[in-house]
Amino acid sequence: MASKGGGGEGNRGDGVKDFKLSLSSSLKIQRGDITMWLVNGTSDAILGRWPHTGWKCFCLAIHRAAGPELGRACYTVPEVRPGIRCPKGEARITPAFQLPVFHVIHAVGPVYHVDNHPEVTLRNAYRNCLKLAKENKIEYIAFPAISCGAYGYPYDEAAAIAISTIMELYGDLKEVHFVLFEDDIYDAWLNKANALL
Repeated sequence: MASKGGGGEGNRGDGVKDFKLSLSSSLKIQRGDITMWLVNGTSDAILGRWPHTGWKCFCLAIHRAAGPELGRACYTVPEVRPGIRCPKGEARITPAFQLPVFHVIHAVGPVYHVDNHPEVTLRNAYRNCLKLAKENKIEYIAFPAISCGAYGYPYDEAAAIAISTIMELYGDLKEVHFVLFEDDIYDAWLNKANALL
């Protein structure tokens, strides 16, 4: 595994907005490049979409930044059925290799206009990521907007599910970040956080 950076805040992006979840936990929403995000390189993780045919956008950027070891690590995860290692709504964890964080948690969200009950699958994806974070003693985690973009999830609906799930299940996490590259997605998340928190 590549040596991790020596602490510090790393690239937190611009436009960081901080919302308290509890006395010891915060939700942070920011613009930025999730492949550059880090807190300390030992108890942090970012979320990436599970690699499969057609994976693109932030997932491809994460795999490029992590190096080829990340793709190989994904294919050492046991299949749950032929050709499927991470079903929709579930999550898996690997080392982060050349990324500045310690782990990558991989998840598969729903395709909005194709899947039945996409809201259930999206909520489960966030829940399972948070569960893996807890099991692996992760204190800081950064999410993109799961299923937005190519998967067609409306931003306002996705933000409501994401933020409400975090509010219910943040557990022992010190910080939950949403690192969002697109201005309109950032705006949707910020508006929903202001409404819910």
